[in-house]
Amino acid sequence: MTPVGSMRVVVLLGAPGAGKGTQAPILAEHLGVPVLASGELLRRVAAGGSPLGAEVASYMQAGQLVPDGTMAEIFLQRLGEPDAARGAILDGFPRTGAQARALDDALATRGGSIEAALYIEVPEDELVGRFADRRICKAAGHVYNLNSNPPQAPGVCDIDGSELVRRPDDDEATVRARMREQLAPLAEVTAYYRDHDVLSIVDGTRPIEDVTAGLLDALGPASPGPAGA
Repeated sequence: MTPVGSMRVVVLLGAPGAGKGTQAPILAEHLGVPVLASGELLRRVAAGGSPLGAEVASYMQAGQLVPDGTMAEIFLQRLGEPDAARGAILDGFPRTGAQARALDDALATRGGSIEAALYIEVPEDELVGRFADRRICKAAGHVYNLNSNPPQAPGVCDIDGSELVRRPDDDEATVRARMREQLAPLAEVTAYYRDHDVLSIVDGTRPIEDVTAGLLDALGPASPGPAGA
């Protein structure tokens, strides 16, 4: 197992609609590391049949949040797998200041820490507008924005040709309610990483390519050598 201290572990932060889903794969390719998304990782662990998986499944089936320490342990275990030998981009975790502290404590047990927390900052009103313009392909969930990232042909996914639709929960009232629930905890996390001198803020209102450039500049050069070296 690769020591966590030799890895580049990066947290990607942003409100819903800020563009994390677009930027995370780009950053991962730049560093030669996987993206670890919390929802996907929880589903994988719950289906794995381990004692930890059974615990996670019980929380999920009851509609309860997985405890912070358990979440941190799940991410730590995932960082021990071969494809994460050089590190990972964490997307969707930590979501609260308590989770950020639990993650730091878990990483410290292996001599590691968060290298950078990258915050894609977008004002709330613009986020609401982005959801109004968002369209999802029915076949595979590919995401478009009619303003900043439109499909080549109106109403049709570039990748699989399926119909693009607007999700019912992308209406303004629902989006603003979702923002109220998530922005306060996000502020806790950004404040935590600011206090620990690892936070970099990138203006998420700029074009996608400029946001990418800002994030890559904050990260610095990729580590040399092949993944797993």
